[in-house]
Amino acid sequence: MGVRYFNAKQTNGRLLRPQGYVFPVGLNTGINSSFSVDYLVVAGGGGGAGSGSGGGGGGGAGGFRTASAFSVTQGTPYSITVGGGGPAGTTGQPGATGSGTNGSDSVFSTITSTGGGGGGAGGGAQNGKTGGSGGGGGHQGRSGGAGNTPTTSPSQGNNGGTSNPAHNGGGGGGGAGGVGATTPASATGGAGGAGTASPYSGSPVTYAGGGGGSSNTTGGAGGAGGGGGAENPASVAGTPNTGGGGGGGYGLTGIARAGGSGIVIIRYSGGQAAGGGNYSSSGGFSIHTFLGDGTFIANSGFIVN
Repeated sequence: MGVRYFNAKQTNGRLLRPQGYVFPVGLNTGINSSFSVDYLVVAGGGGGAGSGSGGGGGGGAGGFRTASAFSVTQGTPYSITVGGGGPAGTTGQPGATGSGTNGSDSVFSTITSTGGGGGGAGGGAQNGKTGGSGGGGGHQGRSGGAGNTPTTSPSQGNNGGTSNPAHNGGGGGGGAGGVGATTPASATGGAGGAGTASPYSGSPVTYAGGGGGSSNTTGGAGGAGGGGGAENPASVAGTPNTGGGGGGGYGLTGIARAGGSGIVIIRYSGGQAAGGGNYSSSGGFSIHTFLGDGTFIANSGFIVN
């Protein structure tokens, strides 16, 4: 098959042929108006919590949404939003100031992935915040934030971990593939929930891991998929363009870290037939990767013979 591009007068989106023109035998006269793509939309991860005392919770991962055979209209521009990671809570500050900030949403067409929930502050013993995945709870038995908020099907993320009232570690942030860990009985922060792998970049890559909760001894590990681990004195930020949550900080000196930014990937079978983002190809697929805001638009105005 050959693809022939042409210009023709249109009325209400339909091409008009000259009066008396007859299409040659074997020519497909239909104009493709839809285009099927696969997508991955990951939001920004939540920031880890600071602390006035005790351990801060890890940031929740950004929402993770993916599907195949999604129909877009050729020639229609689709705005892409890539969410940023949420800032970390302030060290040495209790309450709302010490809690991490939620990450920002990522959007493609009708698909919105919600930013990850910020971790709950150690000082003031704050609950983790809700989001795509929930933030971990601050020390003294505070609850992790609810994931998959607002609700999507399939779920875009998991709950943050609850801290153990028996000691002062923070809970781990939730990830796309698993809940944040509840703080163990020993003085250890909860690990971040694991992320989920996607092959849409051309090879399997794991995204949306939760951040680790902090402790005065051993901080929780970051979840696979860009989650930042909690370390003393300075924790680890969520990895950029993974949607990973940031690690929580401990006490008056431990520094919490921000969540990682999100990513949007759109792919389809065959050669390049659209514009936008960073273009690549692999395994018979065309791939458009957005590391920041942009526009995706599929080519229009072609017939096949």
